[in-house]
This record gives sequence, C-alpha cells and structure tokens, in this order.
Amino acid sequence: MPTGIAVFPPDPVLRRLAEREHRLVHWAEYDRGGHFAALEVPDVLVTDIRTFFRPLRRPGRPGSGARY
Repeated sequence: MPTGIAVFPPDPVLRRLAEREHRLVHWAEYDRGGHFAALEVPDVLVTDIRTFFRPLRRPGRPGSGARY
C-alpha cells in the first residue's frame, strides 16, 4: 500500500524506519506545525494530503476531474 508521511518538525530517524516497513511514495518535512498539525497549520496539512493523493487517482473514476 502506498504510504505518505508528513513530519512536523523533521525527525531524521523516522524516514529510515518508514522506508523499512512501508512502500514510501511521499515524504515531506515542515519546519512549522507540530503534533496537532491539523489545528496548528491546517493549510499546510491539506496541501500535503492533496499532493500525496493526486498521483494515486485513476482517470475515469468519479471525482478524478476535480480541481484543487
């Protein structure tokens, strides 16, 4: 299963652990935000989630023509 990770703030050890256990297709590090990124930097988190899912969408599926 494709995995995407956003790190608020960066943790250098986390990437090695994630790559060992998952098919990592998206990695992003941010210098602002924290444990509660959805409350602290919602705009950054939403953009990151959309960036992760955009290449995974298949043409012809419902909603595949949506613009972000």
